[in-house]
Amino acid sequence: MSPKLRKYLTILSLGLAGGSIYFLPYIRNVFYDAQITSMGISNTQSGMLLTMYTIGNMILYIPGGILADKVSPKKALVVSLISTALLTYVYAFTMNYAVSLVIWLGLSFSTAFVFWSSLMKAVRIIGTEEEQGFMYGLYYACNGITGALTNALALNVYRTAGGDMAQGFFRALLAGGSVAVVAAVLLLVLMNNKNESEAGGENEPKFQFSDLGKLLRSPFIWIVSFAILCGYGFYTSTSYFNPYLTEVMGISPEDSGLISIIRNYLLLLLAPVGGLIADKLFKSTCKWLCTAFLILSVLFAAVLILPSDISPTAASLYTLIPGAVAMMMYGVVFSTVSEAGIPRAMTGTAIGIASIIGYIPDSLYSVLFGSWLDRHGAAGYNYIFGFLAISGVIGAVLAILVYRNGKKSKLAQAEKR
Repeated sequence: MSPKLRKYLTILSLGLAGGSIYFLPYIRNVFYDAQITSMGISNTQSGMLLTMYTIGNMILYIPGGILADKVSPKKALVVSLISTALLTYVYAFTMNYAVSLVIWLGLSFSTAFVFWSSLMKAVRIIGTEEEQGFMYGLYYACNGITGALTNALALNVYRTAGGDMAQGFFRALLAGGSVAVVAAVLLLVLMNNKNESEAGGENEPKFQFSDLGKLLRSPFIWIVSFAILCGYGFYTSTSYFNPYLTEVMGISPEDSGLISIIRNYLLLLLAPVGGLIADKLFKSTCKWLCTAFLILSVLFAAVLILPSDISPTAASLYTLIPGAVAMMMYGVVFSTVSEAGIPRAMTGTAIGIASIIGYIPDSLYSVLFGSWLDRHGAAGYNYIFGFLAISGVIGAVLAILVYRNGKKSKLAQAEKR
């Protein structure tokens, strides 16, 4: 096999790994109704599973990043994928809520501990420094496609149960979990370790506790972190269009799941487009984020005033619009770290802190939104979409503050020269 062919097949396999490993943690994005019915749990309990996962993630992000620099990316990725598949199988055969809480905590170790850092490191090692943008763009494209295919496979297997929701969900879990095994086997065959030693010799900044202290005392790392929180909040909350379409608009769970796959996975192909818009059109990530936040604020507020007689098909298609903007924004949200004027040597530490704050929506939003749905029923979606509209305005203000601070930092550096 030629090195070039191996490189692109490996990127495809890494995309499959990233697209399949999060199948179980975010199973509610596509199988929201099926999960609640099969387990016999409430919306709030469903949110608590994601809360357990997020709590584990927040604890493990920084130590996992440190460990990722000390172990082979190939070994870390393969072990993570196999472990996640095993947890998926255990969940499929138990469906017990207490056991599921433990499983979702275990998913923190198998998907967020060393997996994410090792995945990003592997993408960088595969490509040369001159083609990093293309490699990461290609990865996200592969990730979106393979994530959609994984969930489409699970959805098709779900339909083989002939309307038995619990049995269909069980079959979907087995199918989705098996894709992670396929990804592990492909990486085991395609990845090699010859470039890992080279990557370790690049004298890249490593995590230092002194840097952590400096950043924690800086107000702008918190502004960046909460801007990322607002951005990720939109990205993850588009999943609530799934139950919204079934409960309010009356479409079938299968059709809603199909729309959800398009919204949450295929639209990820637009992530590189967001990067091009930020770089070429706005010449600033923060300016693009401010614009995207305001657009999303309007789009989510508009859901509150959709005509009562709107057709389910039109409503379904409308939900793809905020999904598309959210994906274009999500692809560049972490680059605010560099635009904020944070020193390059602290970038890794800053991203670790920003990840802890930025992914809070997985725990806070899921429980808050779940409680609104349990308390108010279908009217709870008005609270959810209204909340998101307000958060878009807040995110826009934070993005502008980051932009202005970054501009001042660049001017100060220019004056020193």
